[in-house]
Amino acid sequence: MAQKEGGTEQARIKRGDNPGAKATMVGAPTAGGGIVVEVREKKGPLRAAIPTMPFPVAVICLFLNTFIPGLGTFISAFTVLCGARSELISERGVCCVFWLNVAAALIQILTAVIMVGWIMSIFWGMDMVILAISDGYRDQGFPQDV
Repeated sequence: MAQKEGGTEQARIKRGDNPGAKATMVGAPTAGGGIVVEVREKKGPLRAAIPTMPFPVAVICLFLNTFIPGLGTFISAFTVLCGARSELISERGVCCVFWLNVAAALIQILTAVIMVGWIMSIFWGMDMVILAISDGYRDQGFPQDV
């Protein structure tokens, strides 16, 4: 939250606003007089297990998740076995991340009847595409805020 004080902007971080997010100060004041604040989302184990795939594969998984809930997530589980990276692999290993993705796919399939799984499946596919895009920018040397 930015606040004007004596002609300059200051960033204030409130504790307890969002327990799932961690905010840290990064860098010096910007050209406009503000301060850059970086917010990192704290992800649960299922969310952190989403693999970073090549962009075309992520788009296919999104397409499949949109029309057949859980299918794209199930296919993405096998990309972990084929070398796709995930935030959890260093902590839990490839096999555990594979089974977490299979579990997420089953949850999406079983709860699709009451629309929860279908919506979750679409968001899961969108996260796959977002991860693929951000990884593509990182591989090509583009700045992250493009």
